Amino acid sequence: MDFLKHNCNSKSGFSVIEVLVGIFIIILIGLAIYSFQKDIFSLNRTISGSLAAQDETRRALKSMSAEIRTASPSSLGAYALSQTATSSFTFYSNIDDDSFKERVRYFTDGSTLKKGVIKPSGTPLTYNPANEVISELAHDVANTATSIFSYYDANYDGTIQPLAEPIDIAAVRLVKITIVIDKDPQAPPEPIVLTTQISMRNLKDNL
Repeated sequence: MDFLKHNCNSKSGFSVIEVLVGIFIIILIGLAIYSFQKDIFSLNRTISGSLAAQDETRRALKSMSAEIRTASPSSLGAYALSQTATSSFTFYSNIDDDSFKERVRYFTDGSTLKKGVIKPSGTPLTYNPANEVISELAHDVANTATSIFSYYDANYDGTIQPLAEPIDIAAVRLVKITIVIDKDPQAPPEPIVLTTQISMRNLKDNL
């Protein structure tokens, strides 16, 4: 009888080692689930941010296209295009339908694409740089190896190379804008490239 009682007690419950092993396994499973969920949430945030940046950039390109397309001589009679570079572009255009032509400047500041606008003022009229109003157009711009602005002359057929530096401003008839968006260079998704090309109708000859 004592033997049966002792045998029964020896088989009941778990040993300390078994309990510790069980706890360790549960902890490992919990950490794996936490890590997986964290990665999923992080990826979701990155993708959502990338989509938002793409949408923002598309709106910027639409606005830029409309403003560049109507480039024309300034209110002082200066040539329609003022400055052409791979990361900035300055021109004159009536962007607010008043009686004056604004001086519009697109440029990058870090990873942000910005627009500066100067309205002519004073008597006689002048474009005072101190009056420039700057706004942000797009974020997460990553054009480290790609020109944002490329310029073409009247011979552009879709395949020729852009005008080389130094650019003859008077020869420019078409501007191509290429914006690379990368929310997080260290994480997926891959960079997104958005591009458009604008023919300036007031400068047209063979286009």
